[in-house]
Amino acid sequence: MAYVPGAALLAALVVGCSAGTGTDGSAADSRPGGPTASPAAPAGKYRTLPDPCRSVAHSTLKDLLPGVAELPEDQQEKAYAGTASVTYDTDRRVGCTWKAEAPDSSRSLSLDFERVVSYDTSVSDDDRADEVYGKKEAAAHLPSSASDSPSDSPSDSPSDSPSGSAPSDEETDGETDGKSGDAATEDLQPRVLDNLGDAAFLDDLLIQAGSTAQHRTVSVVFRTSNVIVTVRYTEQPALSTEIPDSKELQEKAQALARKLVDKFSE
Repeated sequence: MAYVPGAALLAALVVGCSAGTGTDGSAADSRPGGPTASPAAPAGKYRTLPDPCRSVAHSTLKDLLPGVAELPEDQQEKAYAGTASVTYDTDRRVGCTWKAEAPDSSRSLSLDFERVVSYDTSVSDDDRADEVYGKKEAAAHLPSSASDSPSDSPSDSPSDSPSGSAPSDEETDGETDGKSGDAATEDLQPRVLDNLGDAAFLDDLLIQAGSTAQHRTVSVVFRTSNVIVTVRYTEQPALSTEIPDSKELQEKAQALARKLVDKFSE
């Protein structure tokens, strides 16, 4: 009987220690002021990019590149297939180019899809894409933004490409006055576009290639979530005395851009 109180005391101590350990652990987990992990900014809507060479229907290409219809059938298929741009990461950037020669003019179309990813956990992919888009719009020197910054007028940097990316071979042959050229009315001037993706603008460059020939490039750049799309549509007439029609090129480039917005929304 002399050992019973000691055994009871030992059991009580063991139970007390076990209970105390659980209580201390819970308190440590819930201690005010402890380190907390900040939630990462949301990722963008798009994790991959579609194949740009398959993003334009043959019927649309036939309208944009009338010279293709005059080629032999086997050459037509090759022309409609387009030429994919060389990129190092197809999950981040892809592109495609089509060209066609007709008796009265040559035309080319190019697409560029860029998926923007933010590596800053406090900045979302969409916000980062908006920053990238903003730089492209600023680089285009649209009349409205140029008036806010006189030193950044179009004539100061005519070689800037419409989207702020590297100009094509056609655009570097020989550049003249560069913005809207002979656009007759104000609504054909380079401008911000409404109701096209999350943000969009149009640029219109009339460029002299070589000694006499002129070609016009209309670019439509838009952002949808964390993807930035650039559409470039160019015409060079066969006769040096002719100037490409700004209205036609702008309407067709915008129509294609709207189809691409719908495609990304599918």
